[in-house]
Amino acid sequence: MKLRFAAGALLLLAGTVASAAANDSLRFNPDSFTRGSLTMPDGSNVPYKAYEGIFYVTNVEDSTYQTLNIYVPETLANIPRVPILLRTYVGGYAASTAKTPSPADATGRALSEGYVVCIPGSRGSNSTIERNGATVYTGMAPNGLLDLKAAVRYLRYNDALIPGDSELIFTDGTSAGGAMSSLLGATANARDYESDLKKMGAADATDNVFAAICYCPITDLNHADMEYEWLYGCTNTGVRNLSEAQIAISNELAAECPAYINSLGLTMKDGTPLTADNYKDYLKGFLLESAHRALQEGCVIPDTIGFTFYQDKSGPMGGGPGGGPGRGMRPGGKDFKPAGDGRQAPSFGPGNAPRFNKTSDFVTALDLDRYLSYVASVTPLKTPPAFDQMGVLIDTPSPENNVFGNEKGEAANFTDFSLQHRLHNPSAKLNKEMVRHVEVMNPMNFIGTGKSTVAPNWYIRHGAKDRDTSFLVPVNLATKLQNDGKNVDFALPWNRPHSGDYNLDDLFRWIKATLPR
Repeated sequence: MKLRFAAGALLLLAGTVASAAANDSLRFNPDSFTRGSLTMPDGSNVPYKAYEGIFYVTNVEDSTYQTLNIYVPETLANIPRVPILLRTYVGGYAASTAKTPSPADATGRALSEGYVVCIPGSRGSNSTIERNGATVYTGMAPNGLLDLKAAVRYLRYNDALIPGDSELIFTDGTSAGGAMSSLLGATANARDYESDLKKMGAADATDNVFAAICYCPITDLNHADMEYEWLYGCTNTGVRNLSEAQIAISNELAAECPAYINSLGLTMKDGTPLTADNYKDYLKGFLLESAHRALQEGCVIPDTIGFTFYQDKSGPMGGGPGGGPGRGMRPGGKDFKPAGDGRQAPSFGPGNAPRFNKTSDFVTALDLDRYLSYVASVTPLKTPPAFDQMGVLIDTPSPENNVFGNEKGEAANFTDFSLQHRLHNPSAKLNKEMVRHVEVMNPMNFIGTGKSTVAPNWYIRHGAKDRDTSFLVPVNLATKLQNDGKNVDFALPWNRPHSGDYNLDDLFRWIKATLPR
């Protein structure tokens, strides 16, 4: 028995040594840096230390992408706990290398504020390696997300060595990167990812984050097609000008959406259930709020795109239907007065539209169908299905079809609807592996379920003329988070197209207000 015990102890010791050796390779070296500086738009210079090309897993499959860069300003913010901005540059669910800070986005602004910046690379739909003489695609879902989770774990594992507080990680991304930011915020520490992270050799740490910054997140992919058609179906025979076959697909998809909306069990701020019957009025509230703030900022809004205005002729302090000078209505029926200066809010320009007094004029109503026709006239809408399009009416895969593909680079359907239409088989179903991949790539499946550590703070923006996905996607995400008790700052910024890291004054004002005091 003693011999068996001794043998077991030796095996345990060997395992511990091996584990320690693996962990040591993920130890951050605070002395290994180069110096650089960033010139900001105002001409100021921000010097920093750069720690670049750091592998954040021990079992590196793709050395081109599985690295991160860390930038530490020479002068850290004079606050008790310095946050870390983790910025992903994922777009179109493609691979992204670890990049350097930019004065034009949140990375440069964060450095100028004295915050630490981490920019990880990650695999995506187009990342490949050569293995045994064959080209292997490495970035099929959820590998890109796993990489970003591993990067978070690296920061948390090295909290004592990396300047900044890993308990205050703010993730930031736009479009598919916004989706990744939402997934990092919603899925932390979920068991669904654990075995894959261990196989990758991720650091032995948690992957929860303090806040998720999500610009126009292209997410909820398995419902995005029906949400798109339910919203934009009003334009099918007008500005969108779809064919009969496209209209038939659009109508089929739209018919599935009400049941999905109702299944979410969402409520408005006053506790009223949010259903397909009152959803469009709820959405109009956010658009009215956006237009009202634009008026206060001096933007010119034509009266030809669906809005109805009230102009007070009695003077700057005249009353109005919004409940007082310069006030409009917030979704849920509460008065709203915009906060912050919202710099860079785009306008239509002078045109021939009437000008408004920002202290006394109001946006009072919206013809939603007319407004959606305006959005569709600015940038052509996607044809149905907008996301899982492969094999339905065209053979060309979308970026989303590609990311749900396989190691051979073969794209795949990720909804039963599109699979059934491609195979001309109404009983066709996704296989179990695909169902799992779709499940773990949708933040809506984790919020409020207790399966993960959901970030307590959220900043979500989707432009008021952004048609890359339906308004329902960010509205549902924000509403579900609010229903789950999270601190959510959500808006549809006026006249914004598909873009991110804008109105940085607003963003960093929110960051500062969110930090622990």
